[in-house]
Amino acid sequence: MGFSSIFTLCLALVLVSGWIIVQLEPETFPTYFEAIWWVMTTVVTVGYGDVSPESTLGKAYTMIFLYIFGIGFVGVLIGKTIDSLSSYQRLKEAGKLRYTGRLHYIMIGSVTKVSHAVREILEVQSHAQFVFIGPYERNPLSEDSVHYIHGDASDEEILLKANILECNSVSIFADDQMDDSVYADGKSLLISSAVEGLSKQHGIEIYTIVEVMKENHISKFKHANVDEFILSNEAVSRLVAQASLHHGSSELFRQLTSKAHGDNVYEIAVKPNWYTYKDAFLELLEQGATLISDRNKLDINRRLDQSIPADARLFIVCDEDTYRRIKKLSS
Repeated sequence: MGFSSIFTLCLALVLVSGWIIVQLEPETFPTYFEAIWWVMTTVVTVGYGDVSPESTLGKAYTMIFLYIFGIGFVGVLIGKTIDSLSSYQRLKEAGKLRYTGRLHYIMIGSVTKVSHAVREILEVQSHAQFVFIGPYERNPLSEDSVHYIHGDASDEEILLKANILECNSVSIFADDQMDDSVYADGKSLLISSAVEGLSKQHGIEIYTIVEVMKENHISKFKHANVDEFILSNEAVSRLVAQASLHHGSSELFRQLTSKAHGDNVYEIAVKPNWYTYKDAFLELLEQGATLISDRNKLDINRRLDQSIPADARLFIVCDEDTYRRIKKLSS
């Protein structure tokens, strides 16, 4: 007998028993609610004793139906409920359950890097939700906000199981178990192609960020329409070189790449009264922020007199309080 059948049977038993006991002892149980209260405390074996049947018929009905059938059926229902909850938790830990939320962040690849990325995003969006896709038998991440999907991320069925069609973005980290950058980037390319395939098939844009081990591999991803690339080993080497040439510069990069320390990079909307980059630059400067780029173009300081295009995406550097103040003034 399934859970729904047992639940229906228990509900019917409680409702019918309540009606019967009211008919048998209207003085003891003046209202139907009072009768239901007594039936429930009896079948779940709580037995407060605040009310009980006094007639022979009432006591006989209690012994024959509620003590034998009622307590038995409710006991089975409680057992089924606990078993269902345990099964759900086991399936969730094993990554077998489909994710049904939306506007979540899908993370694929290195557990360590995914864990760091999750914590960084939670610093800014405390209620953000994540889906991590991996080959592990159990969820390797302890964060409550991370839903685990077990499987191959290059499999479109697995991506759909992660509800990729309604996600905020997909981040693909290089597999740190692969020492060869060719194989690591090749795996990322395979996953990116699967994401792009679903994007074309369903006619939606899926924002994709990929960590690439070698810069000259980026051109191989062009057909996959990846939106952003993050260089891995070469980026670290460049930061070390910068720190060697300009002592202390690594601290600047650390702050700009971490939401938990100092000033950070934020995107802001273009205000109607900003006609040129200079208009935006000066107003933001007065508010305590520095305009640094339009998309990936960092030469704004040399183009201050140019008009801001309609599709501009402006990025600033400031602390979180300043950003929130600017955002509030713009809304």
